[in-house]
Formats: sequence, C-alpha cells, structure tokens
Amino acid sequence: MRTFDFSPLFRSTVGFDRVFELLDAVSHESGGGYPPYNIEKSGENGYRITIAVAGFTDKDIEIVQQENSLRVTGKMADRNGNTGNISYLHRGIAARAFERRFELADHVRVSGAALENGLLHIDLVREVPEEKKPRVIPVAGAAARPALQAAE
Repeated sequence: MRTFDFSPLFRSTVGFDRVFELLDAVSHESGGGYPPYNIEKSGENGYRITIAVAGFTDKDIEIVQQENSLRVTGKMADRNGNTGNISYLHRGIAARAFERRFELADHVRVSGAALENGLLHIDLVREVPEEKKPRVIPVAGAAARPALQAAE
C-alpha cells in the first residue's frame, strides 16, 4: 500500500522530473532499518548524518558523493582469517554489509566524516553561490525618475 503511481503527474508538469524521481526513489527505498541513522540540523546551513556502525572500522566504510546523491557502504573485513574455527553460541552483533543512500539538496556537500564510538558522523554544509542568493533591488523614488526618462 506504499506504492504511488506518478505517471499522471508526468503528463501535466514540465521540468519537475527530478522531484518525481526523488519521490519514486523514497517510496521504493529498501534496506529496512539497518543500520539505523539520525539526520540533524546544526545552524542555518549545517547538517549531520549519524549512522550506527558498531564493529566497523574506517577501512570497512566507503562514502561517495556524486552530484546530489550520497552513498554510504560498509563491508566488514574478515578479521579472524578462517571463521571455520569460531563457533558462536549467540551472534547478536550484526556484521552484514550495508548500503545507505541519501538524496542531497542542491549546493549541499560533504565537509567531513569521522568514526567515533561506533557512530559514523558525516557533516554536510550548504554553500549557495552568490549568484543564487537573493538580492535586494533598490526602488528609485520619484526624484530619480526624470533622470531615467531623460536617459531614454
């Protein structure tokens, strides 16, 4: 019941393809809840994604940003060499590979990442270029108007 058909909207809109692709990707997101994560906002242009990656090292994790997409993958290396010698009585710590994808807004980039106490912190910052920022247009008063008409 979580599937939506966006095809009727494609016929009546122009230039919104990316929006519908994002909605479609979110509605088909797989991977369940592993690993769990938080998304925090710190300040006006700062964000942080925190992912619980207990047991993983920095060598086991890869973070790739490509355009507006952020992909975090983890694959735990075999630290014991031959696992045939190990017999688990209970195995509750998940050591399975994972992949998490996040869609980023325009002008958002990864500024850094750190692994600390089993939590992977990915810091993001939004840097809007000057030409994209809003600018104030001064309004000329009636006294300046004759000078504008004389210039025409």
